[in-house]
Amino acid sequence: MEKADMAKVEGYLRKTFGNTTLRVVPRAKKKDSAEVYLGDEFIGVLSEDIDEGEKSYFFEMAILDTDLD
Repeated sequence: MEKADMAKVEGYLRKTFGNTTLRVVPRAKKKDSAEVYLGDEFIGVLSEDIDEGEKSYFFEMAILDTDLD
């Protein structure tokens, strides 16, 4: 995932969720995805998909049952 694309998605997420502490950072061993943090806490993975020349992004966040207490 290109740094410019990560910056664009980071801006979108910050605007959408109204939170400037959201960060999109590169993953160490994977080039097709990035990690998403809320402050210092890892909250999910952002993946890039290119289909027929069109690019889209997936944000996947796991919510553990214990987090709901």
